[in-house]
Amino acid sequence: MRVGVIDYGVGNLGSVVRALEELRVSPVLVDRAADLHDNDCLILPGVGNFADCARLLEAGGWKDALQDEVQGYSRPLLGVCVGMQLLADSSTEGATEGESTPGLGFIPGQVRHLRSFGCDQRVPHVGWNGITRIGTDADDRLFSGIPDGSDFYFVHSYAFAPQELTDVLATTDYGVPVCAAVRRGRVWGTQFHPEKSSRAGFRLLRNFIQGPAC
Repeated sequence: MRVGVIDYGVGNLGSVVRALEELRVSPVLVDRAADLHDNDCLILPGVGNFADCARLLEAGGWKDALQDEVQGYSRPLLGVCVGMQLLADSSTEGATEGESTPGLGFIPGQVRHLRSFGCDQRVPHVGWNGITRIGTDADDRLFSGIPDGSDFYFVHSYAFAPQELTDVLATTDYGVPVCAAVRRGRVWGTQFHPEKSSRAGFRLLRNFIQGPAC
């Protein structure tokens, strides 16, 4: 089993790699888009600004390569934090007012600031929050063995608003419902950091690697 962690120039790779090693998986840091195809499944991390991450994906040839792997070869992909947001069509983060920055377009929808959802809590949202599974895809194995209401660790100021409710796997309550996990086909995403979310997060990573996804 080769689990490719995509190294496209952003931080936070170390914690993802260490979590996978704890699961007795030998992660592969993929630092060239041409090497994506050598892996059984892929994890797309992301921290910081959506627009900056999107530019790095474009400049490194990652965008086209990921589209080939996901759409052409049905390669399982898990996006984490900004990595999940990059699965969207676009984001307003880092764009001039009234415009948006294109994402990968794997899951239709837009990423917007938490305030635009009516959130009146402190932003950025930093800390542990319980998640609520959405019944539209109750058979999805990503949360297998994880009790509803389990806490995960969040750090974000923007949130994904999927176009279709059926693409939402879980939400969290932060003054307003916030999308916490998404799935379309063989593409998954979590707004929280599973690699920093203790037992529940490690179980989620194991589910992604060992389930029918890979």
